[in-house]
Amino acid sequence: MPERILFLTGKLAEKSLHKVLENMQPTPFTYEVLQIGINVAGLMTADLIRRRVPRPVKADWIMVPGRCRGDLEALSQYYGVPVKRGPDELKDIPRYFGKKGAQADLSRYDILIFAEIVDAPALDVPAILRRAREYRRDGADVIDLGCLPNTPFPHLAEAVEALKAEGLRVSVDSVEPQELLRGGEAGADYLLSLKEETLWVADQVAAVPVLIPSRPGDLASLERAIAAMRAKGRPFYADPVLDPLHFGFTDSIVRYHELRRRHPDVPILMGVGNLTELTDADTTGINALLLGIASELRVAAILTTQVSPHCRRAVKEADIARRMMYAARESASLPRDLTDQLLTVHARRPFPDTVDEIAEIARAVKDPSFRVQVSEAGIHVYNRDGFYTATDPYAFFPRLGVESDGAHAFYLGVELARAQIAWQLGKRYAQDEELDWGCAMQRTPEDRSAYKAPGTTLEKPKKAETGT
Repeated sequence: MPERILFLTGKLAEKSLHKVLENMQPTPFTYEVLQIGINVAGLMTADLIRRRVPRPVKADWIMVPGRCRGDLEALSQYYGVPVKRGPDELKDIPRYFGKKGAQADLSRYDILIFAEIVDAPALDVPAILRRAREYRRDGADVIDLGCLPNTPFPHLAEAVEALKAEGLRVSVDSVEPQELLRGGEAGADYLLSLKEETLWVADQVAAVPVLIPSRPGDLASLERAIAAMRAKGRPFYADPVLDPLHFGFTDSIVRYHELRRRHPDVPILMGVGNLTELTDADTTGINALLLGIASELRVAAILTTQVSPHCRRAVKEADIARRMMYAARESASLPRDLTDQLLTVHARRPFPDTVDEIAEIARAVKDPSFRVQVSEAGIHVYNRDGFYTATDPYAFFPRLGVESDGAHAFYLGVELARAQIAWQLGKRYAQDEELDWGCAMQRTPEDRSAYKAPGTTLEKPKKAETGT
């Protein structure tokens, strides 16, 4: 017997929801749409549902709009059936059910992230700890202390010990064998990087070494170092070294592939900073591609950095990318529709509604509150008095009649600026919500629904929005 779903919605979205569900037929479920007497479905709350939806419900579960606020677990207990949030936009309901039962598990990964503090000698221990905590928050598994050539690092051992006391794994990254030795003696878990000429360091400490070629591109010397470590029965990583674009990048990718072909079971580390740091391009796509290559080659670890301003979210991006690529590889699928956190600039489905659909909703509006929506044709502002379309927010001002209402004008200015950015870039826009920049910025749950800036008393004027 097919499951029965109760869809809750508002007056403005009711007709569109019926149309979406009808176009999905046949479905493995039956359904009922209940319009609960609120104009805008996106303003629905758990308390409002409890007051307006009587018990018992004749459904196996209830879907509420994605923007519905409140405790759905308590609501589920009240009705005796699960109450679940659907997508933010009703046009995404078909995709929601297309993925139902096959949701990606992004909790798993098999690539460690070494996050390098490149200027560690210039920082005191408290500053190193602060940076390490940030990297750990963003997904780093190992904190790498980057030593600088010809730069004293007298507090190296103290830094290693402090990081270990915080429960962190630590690596020391230096071209000086004596610094590596000091780091290992202080308790570092890994040492970057040893060549066949400096393998003696590994004999004196317990740290796991990362092996690199004696000379750039010299895969033969790397293989000799691998053979030496295997003969000693010691764990290690091997790193053929990723070179920057136009300075051997393609050849270096080939070396990684060749190393994996020759040694299917050798743990490989790939340093990605030579590409992210030295290419003036957004790092989300670069990290996605590099972590995809790493996933194909079963690379065991990457080393990343956050030095250049455009790389400020590199650790977080790598964390999301490794999870996404693991899920895609394990399910033998493309890395699509698993997460939108790396789609920081453009959305895959930016404009869920057409101009005609938005105009149809606008004709049903009977109050003076302004609604703002975006379609491929531009920005649309409407209330009971009119429906206006433009691509420049300034074009709306003479028509909206808010010249003497400073608070309302300010509010509309903010919303129209967001709408213009969304239309220009091809992003999703939802009235009263900040644009979603994925992992490009640090967000808290409160950011999504904050109604006023900290330290101000200016509340947003009452308005309405559209949604499921």
